[in-house]
Amino acid sequence: MLVDLFDYALPVDAIAQEPRPRGTSKLLVVDPASGAIEDRTFADFPSQLRPGDLLVRNDARVIPARLLGRREGRAVEIFLLADEGSGAWTALARPGRRAKPGDAIDFPEGERARVLEVLPDGKRRVRFDPPLTPERLAAIGHVPLPPYIRRPDDPRDRDWYQTVYARSDGAVAAPTAGLHFTAAILEEIAVRGVEVADVTLLVGSGTFKPVTVPDADAHVMDRERVRIPKETVDAIARARARGGRIVAVGTTVTRALEAWALAGETDFTTDLFIRPGFEFRAVDALLTNFHLPRSTLLMLVSAFAGRELVLAAYAEALRQGYRFYSYGDAMFVTGRRPATEPPAEPPAR
Repeated sequence: MLVDLFDYALPVDAIAQEPRPRGTSKLLVVDPASGAIEDRTFADFPSQLRPGDLLVRNDARVIPARLLGRREGRAVEIFLLADEGSGAWTALARPGRRAKPGDAIDFPEGERARVLEVLPDGKRRVRFDPPLTPERLAAIGHVPLPPYIRRPDDPRDRDWYQTVYARSDGAVAAPTAGLHFTAAILEEIAVRGVEVADVTLLVGSGTFKPVTVPDADAHVMDRERVRIPKETVDAIARARARGGRIVAVGTTVTRALEAWALAGETDFTTDLFIRPGFEFRAVDALLTNFHLPRSTLLMLVSAFAGRELVLAAYAEALRQGYRFYSYGDAMFVTGRRPATEPPAEPPAR
């Protein structure tokens, strides 16, 4: 499938650099069954749910993964990816020439890491001695804002770039569809007879990995850790029994649930790449933000709602002044694409 099918023009000023106040974003409601596209606000989201539905969230908590250090007086950025235990981490380093095996990198507060090895994909293994505690990491780390947010992080990002229900540490990017929720909105959802359950998908830096091949089928996803609690498995069974929808809060929940439905495992890693042609087994409705052109996230949403409808919705969102990407506005897809939708064709040249 050609990556060009998922391209669209996005003005730079449509990329949100800061969020709207939590709970006040715009919400585009898209119905694949009728093709209707409706402009609402996120305060209306609870009314889009039905008694008996199950809302599934990603409770991943973002760690302050960007560390700004120095090697022999020169700046080095270390981006932590995975905690290996005993003080060792898998990380990215920039510039790489200042992070060679044996190099020591110094950080604020007297913290030091030593580069253990360079991995085949260019990542580094580094070790902190003594190991970094969550408190020490919080003291020296920076919020890992996406590259399209063109400003340094500031203290407010520690709240902004975290969902109100985050609790499972280890993500290096936020499950951004969840950033819109407030405690009051979640309370209203519960009052409407909608059950809420959590999964954990520890979002990695691969969520921003560009698709560099012309054929999407040749793209390889990075693996991410998934945990599906038994309580959530039971909640899904109850929702199915009562005829409710499984409503995923974001593409990360969608990948987690669909990977679970395929593999039957509840604690695993996945590199599942959802794109048009994928047969959904778990998710019935999807809340999501607006994603980058030519990205795997846009392909996932297109697989769920239909490529032509999604691109039409994106065009309408731009006309209506919606803001895009992590700190942007939201879209709610009320159901899956019709099974009879024709296959995507390349755009006219």
